[in-house]
Amino acid sequence: MPEGIGREHGDVARPEPAPAIDAETLGSGAPDPVEVRLAAVIGAARHHGVDMDRRDFRATPGEVVPSPASLTRWLTDQGLWAKAVRLSWKRLVRISGGAPVVLLFNDGGAGLLIAADRLRNVVWIKDPLGTEADIPVAVDELRLSEVWDGEALLVRRQRGESLEEAPFNMAWLVRLVLRERKLLTSLSIAGLVLSVLTVMPTLLVMSLIDEVLQHNSMNSLIMLSLIFLIVVVWETILGHSKRELTQVIATRIDTRLNLHVFNRLQALTLDYFERNQVGAVTHRITQIFKIRDFLTGKMVNTVLDFCTLIIILPILFWLNATMAWMVLAGSCLIALVILVFLPALRQAYGELVRAEVRKGSVLVETIHGIRTVKTLALEPSRSDLWDERVAEASGMRLRVGRLGNWPETLINPIERFVERGVVFVGVGIALSSGNTFDIGSVVGFILLGSRCAAPLVNLAKLIGDFEEVRASILEVQHVLNNPTESRALKTGLRPTFKGAISFDDVSFTYPLAKSPALDRVTFAIEPGTMLGVVGKSGSGKSTLTRLLQGINRTYTGFLKIDGADLREINLTHLRRSFGVVLQDNFLFRGSVKDNIIAGRPGLTITDAVRAARLAGAEEFIERLPAGYDTFVEEGSTNLSGGQRQRLAIARALISDPKIMILDEATSALDPESEALVNANLQRIGKGRTMVIVSHRLSSLVDCDQILVMEKGRVADIGPHRVLLERCTTYRQLWMQQNRHLEGGGMPRSTGLKPVLAEGDD
Repeated sequence: MPEGIGREHGDVARPEPAPAIDAETLGSGAPDPVEVRLAAVIGAARHHGVDMDRRDFRATPGEVVPSPASLTRWLTDQGLWAKAVRLSWKRLVRISGGAPVVLLFNDGGAGLLIAADRLRNVVWIKDPLGTEADIPVAVDELRLSEVWDGEALLVRRQRGESLEEAPFNMAWLVRLVLRERKLLTSLSIAGLVLSVLTVMPTLLVMSLIDEVLQHNSMNSLIMLSLIFLIVVVWETILGHSKRELTQVIATRIDTRLNLHVFNRLQALTLDYFERNQVGAVTHRITQIFKIRDFLTGKMVNTVLDFCTLIIILPILFWLNATMAWMVLAGSCLIALVILVFLPALRQAYGELVRAEVRKGSVLVETIHGIRTVKTLALEPSRSDLWDERVAEASGMRLRVGRLGNWPETLINPIERFVERGVVFVGVGIALSSGNTFDIGSVVGFILLGSRCAAPLVNLAKLIGDFEEVRASILEVQHVLNNPTESRALKTGLRPTFKGAISFDDVSFTYPLAKSPALDRVTFAIEPGTMLGVVGKSGSGKSTLTRLLQGINRTYTGFLKIDGADLREINLTHLRRSFGVVLQDNFLFRGSVKDNIIAGRPGLTITDAVRAARLAGAEEFIERLPAGYDTFVEEGSTNLSGGQRQRLAIARALISDPKIMILDEATSALDPESEALVNANLQRIGKGRTMVIVSHRLSSLVDCDQILVMEKGRVADIGPHRVLLERCTTYRQLWMQQNRHLEGGGMPRSTGLKPVLAEGDD
């Protein structure tokens, strides 16, 4: 709970009371309950120093107003602690003037409780949509009860490292499992009770043999039969409950694990994915399923079996201490055999996993590049490489299997002795010493001994299974424990951008690179400027755009947007404020409309049409079989290059960004498609800052400024005609690309005017 709950009224920071309001006024603070609830949550988060963006909220499908669960998830995603609770008035008035509490009203609205006075029996509530100067409203229990039934959200900052940001390791997995401690407690109780009931049939059998058969007692038989039936009924009910609890726990752990892995993957930096093979990353991540099966399968079952052992072992010692000690000794010997083979198994498992990673990389790479494989007839060479990787992985798997076969072989006779042979030894000892066994005791030890041996053996084998899981954890760690952008995505400034960009002595070097990609770059442009960026390959053009998008943040110097240091800006807000179009744009499987509004899923078809029209894509979309509902195949194979590019531009324009980046956006297009895209740039750029990276200087002649890069430095910046006269590098590039034109490369207008695109092949 937030600080302040339960404090005495002397600590309450009471605002000056405003005139009391009635229930109707309190419950109708704004016409749209959705906006009121979101504003209340944003206000509570701002109190803790977290500035939340309304666009980040994702409602659960089917919700009319945001539910407590959706709001709690949103707050948690932003790095805060949040809990949906139901408060009584008695608890509510004990809240002092610390962190605000979000009260969720019956009509779907909300209010911010900022103070309470237990002695005066009133609370002060503020309108979430109000201003800082608005006076909170004093409300008593009667008025509040007319619009509020107790639903509230408690919000505070995270204390310590959250599970979402902690390193992935065994300790993290233990924390994940312990989040289900209530269900685990219930499961343990059910397991203990079942263990007791499991012993009952054995005791009944012993009584049947020692009492009923020897004394021919029919009454005892009837009584024992009734007890047996009662035990069976309870065992059936508890068995069902135990399996149900196990399934619920396994499902919850599996869900949390999958959500964490996916979110952590998305939070990894782009650099990581650029440096690592997709196949290796994919295979390492799939190791999470082995970990899941271990946590929700073998480990849970072994722990439950251990509950049975706690009940059965004392009974075995009661029946015969000598044989019980032999059972324990045999189980310890099994554990010793496994421990002896652990180092070799650990090394073998590690080599097997690495071999599987290399094999998976070949498979994913081949599928990803299947067009190149088919085009260049690379099937034989890829098959040879696949055969090599399969042989390597199969050989390692055979080695692991053979190595694991030895402890199994050595354990087998010990396991049989523990389950059955110990009885023969025990009877032999008894006969040699002149003692006699009750027949019922012998039968009981046989029945219970096997139940006792299995958990001990499984516990010993669990140590061996853990080694395979440990290797899987190490592989997953190679991916998930890399630096993430989580904190930058959740914290930082959210300024309103106009489009001014300035680089001040900015230098940046890629990891492992010998020379800097950018070397003391300095320039500035005003809002609404169309900036062209040119230079030879490797001159640092694309690195400029990467830094602007916050992909690389380890630069020196100062990079500012509208005067705000880029490293201080919330990364999600920054990237949403940009419209980015690359040379090779990825379109998702789904409709044309879904691809256009991918970054703003709450928008409608009207918004998609507006963006498509601005991008010059409307005409060809209308000619598609189903228009905006046309399904885009994987790899967008049913669209031409020009169509894909214009859809990408429409997707970039959907959020009406103040800054747009076109990084070689037209270099892969045919002349007609390139002309159509270039013809719309002037229209697209109105009211925006445009950064256009291109090798083709002819597409940049109408830019307000052209930045010339050379070996990571700024060679010059200025309009096309000025650069042609004074910049040697720019003049050389222009002459190389326009030597075929009459006049030896004199500047020529493209002759294209901003018009709607027409047609596309």
